[in-house]
Amino acid sequence: MALQRGLNVTELLDQRSRGGKAALNRLNLKILRGILLQDNRRFVEVWLKTSKSPIMYENGNIYFHNYLDCYSCIDHKPRQLYSLAKRSKQEKFEDALLCQSPLEETLPCPSDHKPSLLTLTANNWLYRLSAETGKELQKVYLSPKYKFRYLCWDVSQETFYAKSVQRSSSSTALQLAIFNVFPLQVLGVLEINRKGFGNGVTDAVLSQGVLAVSHSNMSVKLYSFEHIVQTYLKEKLTLGKECSLGNSTVGDFPFGIPLNIHCTDSPPVLFEVSCYRNGVQIGGYPWHYIFTLPQTRHRGTYHICSLQNKTMATNGVRNMNNSSLECDRIFFHPDDSGRIIHIGPTTIKCDILSTFTLKCSCIFFGLFLQPPAQFTVTLSGRTVKSRVQRLDDDSNQETFRTIEYEDELDLLAVVVTNKEEEEGKACVRLHDNQSGFWQRTIDLVESWDETYGHQLFFDKDTIVHIEERKNKFCCHLILYLYICN
Repeated sequence: MALQRGLNVTELLDQRSRGGKAALNRLNLKILRGILLQDNRRFVEVWLKTSKSPIMYENGNIYFHNYLDCYSCIDHKPRQLYSLAKRSKQEKFEDALLCQSPLEETLPCPSDHKPSLLTLTANNWLYRLSAETGKELQKVYLSPKYKFRYLCWDVSQETFYAKSVQRSSSSTALQLAIFNVFPLQVLGVLEINRKGFGNGVTDAVLSQGVLAVSHSNMSVKLYSFEHIVQTYLKEKLTLGKECSLGNSTVGDFPFGIPLNIHCTDSPPVLFEVSCYRNGVQIGGYPWHYIFTLPQTRHRGTYHICSLQNKTMATNGVRNMNNSSLECDRIFFHPDDSGRIIHIGPTTIKCDILSTFTLKCSCIFFGLFLQPPAQFTVTLSGRTVKSRVQRLDDDSNQETFRTIEYEDELDLLAVVVTNKEEEEGKACVRLHDNQSGFWQRTIDLVESWDETYGHQLFFDKDTIVHIEERKNKFCCHLILYLYICN
């Protein structure tokens, strides 16, 4: 296969020598993409490691034993960065986020300029560790009253929050402790209570400055977090400084961080929708939202509507009418192009919302597999219809399982499974993100058992496959072999 469909490596290297830093990086990635797509080189599994606890992958690092052991896989042989001492049940890491420091800002502390790992412990401590050595850089005690368990991004690499365990039996549903990352600083602790957000709160998430609150009646309400802070903030807090809310030091044990954002009435609702399992997605250009009607019979049917006036988009009802165990999935494309990806067992469609009208939706490209045959041919040549209809995601047939987007190479990695001699096998098909055209196929050596969970990450020249087995987790590291066969 020619380097990146007709681009000559010599021409790219010449352009690279004459470009600036941004142009240099773009051309480097074009060259890398072209090399990866050549058929005379292959991907090879170079490492395999198992664990009794879940395995996580993030930005070239693989984490074992609840983030205590970290391996870097950016080289052709994984290298252990650090191994932390075993922690007690009360001190174990519950969740973590990897932070990459901004290059364009001058930060007060030298350690802020290097990547760090934010970890949340079972006893409510928030640690900032060096992502390279595991050394403790900073620690904050959150609360003696509320049990925090989850770490999530609000704005990636800028603002994050710790979310408490939901206590449905009490009047207070949950709490969010919101932080800026560089430098680590608290914005406040918000209580999602009945007075401010109504009865039956089941969950709350922050995303891009929007607070989404889910209710037991299957409704989701959106609020402006900025408006909530401006209206209900009692006192600004600074880590390590004293505050009047408790007359103690913010972030120190045993005081923690006080509740300083308290909604005494209901903030204005920006948007509300009733949907199946509180699942609503917002994206596209112009802004649209995707949801399923709350009744169970509508499961698998998605509606795409304008966020401005809730008008249904033309061709805005999506249903692949599959006969499968698992429901098909739909989401806005992570490349921020406004496109919508819809994945079924044998079909992947990429739709685009037209910018000429708020009501237009059309297919951008589609990927298709042969659906399972409902007929068999006997030895005598007769065609016989099967008594039992075969599922579209039958393990004996080719089936789309998942799709990953590699933003730096602008490629889609599609996992396709098939059963060969009683053993499930899988391959990764690489497609051009803009056209959907197939580029190359990478066969996975390990088996793929659909009865267990799988995660696949495609990161430039690296594929990480994490699978769950009966009593353990298994990590396969597959790297690109730069030497010709």
